[in-house]
Amino acid sequence: MKAVLLAGGYGSRISEESHLRPKPMIEIGEKPILWHIMKIYSHYGINEFIICAGYKQHVIKQWFADAFIHNSDITFDFTDGQQIQVHNRYIEPWKVTVIDTGLDTMTGGRIKRIQKYIDNEPFCLTYGDGVSDVDINKLIAFHTSHGKMITLTAVQPEGRFGVMDLDGDRVLSFREKSKADTGWINGGFMVVGPEVFRYLKDDSTVFEQEPLETLAREGELISYKHHGFWQCVDTKRDKEQLETMWQNGQAPWKIWEA
Repeated sequence: MKAVLLAGGYGSRISEESHLRPKPMIEIGEKPILWHIMKIYSHYGINEFIICAGYKQHVIKQWFADAFIHNSDITFDFTDGQQIQVHNRYIEPWKVTVIDTGLDTMTGGRIKRIQKYIDNEPFCLTYGDGVSDVDINKLIAFHTSHGKMITLTAVQPEGRFGVMDLDGDRVLSFREKSKADTGWINGGFMVVGPEVFRYLKDDSTVFEQEPLETLAREGELISYKHHGFWQCVDTKRDKEQLETMWQNGQAPWKIWEA
């Protein structure tokens, strides 16, 4: 099964970083978020990726072009011409196709543009800015068991603000907001049947609007409730939070071996 990663947006809510590179290329632990997501899938044996690029797509292509250099020790010997020696080489077992799906294309349009790379088979699909410890094998098994067109991972994000418990107008207590105080949202990490392309019209199609709403009405959209860790990088605060977890060795999404 292939994994399709949506990585073409502007990332305007984290402009401190995204004015230099696409949001999925913002680094956590000196590796792009995109790399972290791919490591999650690779842990479960999914090693073929299609990246729907757009804004500053050349940055993504260049990073993968240099991946061999990123993961090896190299000697550049200029004493007699130019010789290059590679030491301790390590490369991920990945096949990566980076597609320029347009600068202003909406999410549904980006997916539509990579149709010819899917081979009429189910595929994984997620956003290029969110990490999780979701069990991909269990997610795929759940998708296979119900036979619907799309399974999306439903998550309950942690609240950013404390809440007050009230009795009428009287304040009873202050406490941190818990997951029980928030609803379920689409956390990405989807499994999608190839029939979905019939619901995608053109570059203006927003996947999360008409296509998913139509599939929900038709009973073809199912949620896989994930009670574990999930976090997207929308703001600088989100990025710093994930960086702290990584540096402290407490990154729940790091399910692979070092």
